[in-house]
Amino acid sequence: MAEVFIPTLHTFAMNNIFTGSCGLFRFRAEPHVVMKTAKEVDFEESTIHAEYWHGLYCYEKSEMEGEQTFPLTEEGRAAMKAWLESKI
Repeated sequence: MAEVFIPTLHTFAMNNIFTGSCGLFRFRAEPHVVMKTAKEVDFEESTIHAEYWHGLYCYEKSEMEGEQTFPLTEEGRAAMKAWLESKI
């Protein structure tokens, strides 16, 4: 089974979008971070929205084949990784 790389939870908590691939399988993960205070992330309210597609082209030029939203937690990150790998 192919394995995709997903960055650390900290990467998403810093509001970074991540795109990755495995062969012709492509995906994009965008966090939606909610702040408790100016310096503290509210992990219970924050999410990661993942989309995937197959093909040669970038996100903007492709039609998404599926999408799902996950909690911004280690469990949500692991569930997103498993979900993406099941779509390869």
